[in-house]
Amino acid sequence: MLCAISGETPQTPAISSKSGHVFEKRLIEQYIQEHGKDPVTGEELKLEDLIDLKTSRTVRPRPPTITSIPSLLSVFQNEWDALALETYTLRQQLAQTRQELSTALYQHDAAVRVIGRLIKERDEARDALSKVTASGVAAAPGGDEMQVDSNDVPEDVVERINAKHAELSAGRRKRPVPADWAVPDTIGSFASISSSEPLYPGGASVSLNASQDLALVGGVDGVSGVYSLSEDNLSRVLPSQDGAITDVAWWGARPITASASGVVRVWEDVGNESISFERHAGKVSGICTHPNGEFLGSVGVDKSYVLYDLAASKAVSQVYTDSALTSAHFHPDGHLLGAGTQSATVEVFDARDNKVLAKFEPLGGPVKSLKFSENGFWLAVACKGDNTVSLWDLRKGQLAKAIEIGSAVESVAWDYTGQYLATGGPQGVTVQHYSKASKSWSVPLQSAVPAVAVAWGARAESLVTLSSEGIVTVLGGSN
Repeated sequence: MLCAISGETPQTPAISSKSGHVFEKRLIEQYIQEHGKDPVTGEELKLEDLIDLKTSRTVRPRPPTITSIPSLLSVFQNEWDALALETYTLRQQLAQTRQELSTALYQHDAAVRVIGRLIKERDEARDALSKVTASGVAAAPGGDEMQVDSNDVPEDVVERINAKHAELSAGRRKRPVPADWAVPDTIGSFASISSSEPLYPGGASVSLNASQDLALVGGVDGVSGVYSLSEDNLSRVLPSQDGAITDVAWWGARPITASASGVVRVWEDVGNESISFERHAGKVSGICTHPNGEFLGSVGVDKSYVLYDLAASKAVSQVYTDSALTSAHFHPDGHLLGAGTQSATVEVFDARDNKVLAKFEPLGGPVKSLKFSENGFWLAVACKGDNTVSLWDLRKGQLAKAIEIGSAVESVAWDYTGQYLATGGPQGVTVQHYSKASKSWSVPLQSAVPAVAVAWGARAESLVTLSSEGIVTVLGGSN
């Protein structure tokens, strides 16, 4: 009868009632206290499961073989031989383990090299794909759309942009503030005057039509709709299979939607007929209409900016950059397009030749929203997760002011006069007011209405907000 742990005859034997193995009591009790299980079977074992065995205490007789020196030497020789054999076996096992480890390390190194090569090939393929001219553009009425294979803007488009630039820049800077425009006290009294049911959750943009009564919104389910602010209902639904709606805009009375699948869709003013463009190899992150109402710009994660001639229903140019583009807006004169990037910069393109005229950096993160002011002097930029709005002076090409909002900003919007800057975020809406007389900023409004997008109503007498749940809320004066 030997102890299953020590292999020796136990002085105080105890047997497990579960496994039947015999142990030295002090050893098994210590093992149970540390591990709580049977050392042989691995089953759960408690002290109560041990049964003491009663044996007669006898003195172990000395083996007759070790009663003489020659016998002792023979025993020592046998022990040494056994130790030598065990050492040899351990060396063999160590050599085998080292060989297996060496093989495993070699295989791991080879796998890492293969993965590295595949990642490099994947990135090269993605970069090549982003520069492939898309061929699946919907046909224009009366013929196939012209494929754009160069960055050059057609001469007739340049002439129309120049004509609009000359017209707008001549009178815009001296344009007086309308007499019926909202004053800071009016904006300071804004409160929620209407709120819709959740329309399209997950939407990221809201756009008002020319009458500023119809709000175009969309959601992650790919469906967009037109919400009537005056009637407080959804007047039109625009279903599509394009994926999540990422941005919306108006072309006159016709809604325009951009999607995560790379489709820009121009809807008819009635019905659900539409014209689609698929110039982007990936998500379209932003769209904006040109001040002349004839062109549309779009940017995407494929690092490209596309200019469309809406009247001709075709794309006229496409230019690529070094970073994914996240947002876009045309300058009020129409000759510039600002594009925010994933790499925390803003690139300002000349819309007439697609050259980058300026680059503003570094910013606080990927650009979430950017808007040119109506006076044409400032560019407001909000970055993802940032609590400030950066105001860049286009005349000097440098940062003019960093406005601390106090919470993350998702969207910015200038009013028609360029004196009010609205910001929207998960924590609420604010309005910043610039006084030209004192050349100072103030905050007439701070509202707790959450918003991922904001837009100004008529005469700046209201603000239209869109929440991440798809709720359209109108903030207006108490009167």
